[in-house]
Amino acid sequence: MEIINGRKNKRGINKHGFTLIELLTVISIIGILASIAAPSFHKSVIRARETSLKRTLFVLRDVIDQYYGDHGQYPDDLAVLVDDRYIREIPEDPFTRTRDSWILMLPEGEATGGVWDVHSGSDRVSIGGKPYNEW
Repeated sequence: MEIINGRKNKRGINKHGFTLIELLTVISIIGILASIAAPSFHKSVIRARETSLKRTLFVLRDVIDQYYGDHGQYPDDLAVLVDDRYIREIPEDPFTRTRDSWILMLPEGEATGGVWDVHSGSDRVSIGGKPYNEW
């Protein structure tokens, strides 16, 4: 019997390929590794969306303040900011994935109406436990 590549069958013929047990072992190891990695991947996607939401809210609030500084009143809605070229377009909420789900907060006790603050329209809760619509 001659051994080629360290494998032979009963007849001494070199066999190519893997046994069923070897394949099942490799597949089960890959499955275990994937099940360990999936939750951390999902959590990193949520953290990326949270970071995007924080940044978007910061930009929108900054632009609203700039509009107020220039005009002495708050904008009637977010479309006014686009029309007056304060922003190029209304950003998409990373959790609702729409541009029209923003919750617009009106100023309290002022004669001038308009958008004073913006919150996410999502009803989900962050990793830290605070709802996104309260950010």
